[in-house]
Amino acid sequence: MTSTNTEVGHEAGAKAPFPPFQTETFASQLLWLALTFGLFYYLMSKIALPRIASILEVRSDRIAQDLDEANRLKDESDAAMAAYEQELAEAKSRAHNIAQEARDKAKTELDGTRASVETDLANKIAEAETRIGAIKTKAMLEVDGIAEDTVSSIVGELFGGKVTKAEIAKAVSGVKG
Repeated sequence: MTSTNTEVGHEAGAKAPFPPFQTETFASQLLWLALTFGLFYYLMSKIALPRIASILEVRSDRIAQDLDEANRLKDESDAAMAAYEQELAEAKSRAHNIAQEARDKAKTELDGTRASVETDLANKIAEAETRIGAIKTKAMLEVDGIAEDTVSSIVGELFGGKVTKAEIAKAVSGVKG
């Protein structure tokens, strides 16, 4: 069996043209294009675009609120930072004053203690000088007696004789004078 193309208006073996390019249906295609475009335009303008616009407006409002909140928080943090720096400066000043007062108090106490120690040392030095003076005076008084005893011993050892105390006293006082 042989197959033959029996389509109406077409020759056997010829292909049909692309439907939008068929001139017989061109007017109806334009009509349906206008109707569907109008329907889609109406649906977009009444349903989809208002929803998108409201979403964009809500997002814009939320962004504006977030920016306002961020600016408010920034202002609060700047104020808190300024207060912190002010209190830190005051604390440093108070610490410096406390340290200065402590140094002054310690210096005053040290000066008082030093003055007391210097007074005690001056008294002890005066007492020591008095004792040294008394010991020196006593030693000077005894020097004559020691010198006489030493001369008596030396003369006795060297010359083997005895010398009287009066002669030794006269000799010692002659050397001193």
